[in-house]
Amino acid sequence: MILHSNLALRFAEPEDCNTLFELIKALAEYEKLSDAVTGSPLALKEHLFGSAKYVEAILAEYTGQAIGFALFFHNYSTFLTKPGIYLEDIFVLPEYRRQGVGKALLTKVAQVAVERNCGRLEWSVLDWNEPAIKFYRRMGAGILDEWRICRVTGEALAELGNG
Repeated sequence: MILHSNLALRFAEPEDCNTLFELIKALAEYEKLSDAVTGSPLALKEHLFGSAKYVEAILAEYTGQAIGFALFFHNYSTFLTKPGIYLEDIFVLPEYRRQGVGKALLTKVAQVAVERNCGRLEWSVLDWNEPAIKFYRRMGAGILDEWRICRVTGEALAELGNG
């Protein structure tokens, strides 16, 4: 691991929001979803550090430069009657991949889940992203082929919410 001795993981601070948002845009570009990014660093800051904290983020830094992140939030398992953590995004800049950064980020989020007595850690992966799928399997994750993600956004969400 080339980066191991100079890699630092830490929870994001308010002043990191612009950097974190740039990493989010890099993730969207990698996933071919750049046009889906409609948020802003200001909104991200409000959701990370506002009066209602919706998400948390861990930054991976190499010699002081942000090279990756994990963004997550709590969910709940009614069957386990325990909180869980949903990993919304994990991303490492391409030039820093295959050096243990992704593993370090995923391990850190798992440690947070264990410390908080969570029943599970879960996330989604795009079906075409074979490198990520292989990585997650190596890390011990099961891929739940029998489950599908349901999503309501935009006008459909407004319509559903208005009854």
